[in-house]
Amino acid sequence: MKSSYNAIAGQSVERLAALSDSIFGVAMTLLLLELHVPVKELIHSEADLRHALTALAPQLLVYLMSFLTLGIFWVGQQTQLNHIERSERHFTWINLAFLFCVTLMPFSTRLLAEYIAYRTALIAYWANILILGAMLLISWGRAKKTAIIKGDVPEEVPRAICRRIWIAQLLYALGALLCIFNTYWSIGFIVLLQLNYAIAPQLWKNKGE
Repeated sequence: MKSSYNAIAGQSVERLAALSDSIFGVAMTLLLLELHVPVKELIHSEADLRHALTALAPQLLVYLMSFLTLGIFWVGQQTQLNHIERSERHFTWINLAFLFCVTLMPFSTRLLAEYIAYRTALIAYWANILILGAMLLISWGRAKKTAIIKGDVPEEVPRAICRRIWIAQLLYALGALLCIFNTYWSIGFIVLLQLNYAIAPQLWKNKGE
């Protein structure tokens, strides 16, 4: 009996997860490589160095935001993959498209760091986040459609995953809209939102114990 190549391609969840780890690791590293120490020729005193480091503060804030962004989306993708029994060709390519968007994050981060006061740079950064969230939602929709989710996954898990993506994206959109007033408002809101997703659930868990 003949088998179609498309029917057997891209079935390994483990290889997909390994590739994902590598790409996220590289993207996070590239964020740091874009940070540069003050030019030595311009530093002649302690005051000069302090002033130069202070001037780097906005860029450091943007890079912190991007590291948190990548961390949150890495956790989101890994959460999905942990509930997948096996992959299939279209699911794999959807996740590859997601990873392509991950590789764009160093660029959108640098753009925002260089033009932090410009709304266009902030919107471009938010668009990167929007596409990442959309790809995760499409990925999970494909998993449900093709029934590749593990059979022992509780019914509330798929709903919880979709709900998390929708709520996060709506809040990110709200943060982006704040750039109408000031781009720093948007950045501050997004950072606080990310810190909530990264820290608050554990704090709530500890309070409940």
